[in-house]
Order: sequence, then structure tokens, then C-alpha cells
Amino acid sequence: MAYRFLADAVLVVHLGFIVFVVFGALLVMRHRRLLPVHLAAALWGLSIEVLGAICPLTYVENHLRLLAGGAGYGGGFVEHYLLPLVYPGELTKAMQYGMATGVLLVNTGLYWWIFRRRAPVS
Repeated sequence: MAYRFLADAVLVVHLGFIVFVVFGALLVMRHRRLLPVHLAAALWGLSIEVLGAICPLTYVENHLRLLAGGAGYGGGFVEHYLLPLVYPGELTKAMQYGMATGVLLVNTGLYWWIFRRRAPVS
């Protein structure tokens, strides 16, 4: 039971990290000190997608699920609703490149807007 709870917690953290990678620039608008943290997270997310690598959180979660006696994803709310968001089925290399491009475009646009808005008017 504890391992399943921990696996679900890792999944929620993983989803939170993904949301931070994509939309963290919105937090930077209010908390400038998050800029280096968000840039590092966005670079990590882009790297994972472009290289086709697997995030270490996936390994941690899967290991915890095995320790809980599970072999796959099934069952509760977390697995049913959050897993497809974090691990979309039929993920192709083109989809990964598309997601990486989306992350880059969203963040470039948000940072452009943030710094343009903060720039002094002459």
C-alpha cells in the first residue's frame, strides 16, 4: 500500500514538473528568482523529448509499482486520469519533436512577453 502511494506521489510530481516545464514562465513573471530554475527545467524537458530519453521519474515510479506488487497501470483515479497525460500512448519520434517544439514556442513567447512588458519605455 505504501509503495503504491509513493508511486502515485511520484506520478503527481512528474505531472507537476511537466506543467512547470511548459508554463513555468508564468511563475517567473511573479517570482523572478525562479528564472534559472525554470530555464534548467525547460532545458531538461526539451532534452528528454529531443533525445527520446526516459525521465528518471518514470523509472522511480515503475520500480515503486513493482514493489507494490503491480505490473502495470490500472485501477484508481490517479492511474486512470493522469497516466495518459504523462505517458501518451503511441508516442512517436515526430510527436516528441512536436512536443519539444511546443515547449520551446510557449516558453519563448512567454519570456518575450515578460521581458517586453518589463522593458523601460523611451
